[in-house]
Amino acid sequence: MGERYCTLNIFYGDMPDVILNTKLFFNNTYQDRWITKPLSREMIRAVDKSEVVDERAIWSPVFGYMSSTRLSGGVKTLILIDNDPAHVFNASNCGDNCAKWLLRIAEKKKVVVNLRHFMEFEQGEFKIRVLNTGKVVKNAHDLIYEAGRYV
Repeated sequence: MGERYCTLNIFYGDMPDVILNTKLFFNNTYQDRWITKPLSREMIRAVDKSEVVDERAIWSPVFGYMSSTRLSGGVKTLILIDNDPAHVFNASNCGDNCAKWLLRIAEKKKVVVNLRHFMEFEQGEFKIRVLNTGKVVKNAHDLIYEAGRYV
């Protein structure tokens, strides 16, 4: 993993051209093959506690067999971020349990997201660029200080 894709880029607050309703956007644009990718399977298992059966079926302990349109808004947003680099998505549709996945996606590709709240990232070291200021922060304390002015 090179230095090139080791930073998650976040713009806090109102942002032009961001996709706000990620659930609706996902339901109308996702591709079946996105669901069976290894990272998607991992995120669905971790966040929604569900298992991908195939491109069109997911086993949920709550809903039984379901389509991918029944996934949580957080997982839908993560899958969009991983598969649709042409758009910026409102990651405030994700819970804090999605934070580590945003960092993981950013390890392998350029990721820009919009947040309208303060998401709790793991303790320890990470790299997040706050696009509002251009500053790269490396821990939760510094992120709170840098992002606090915008949320």
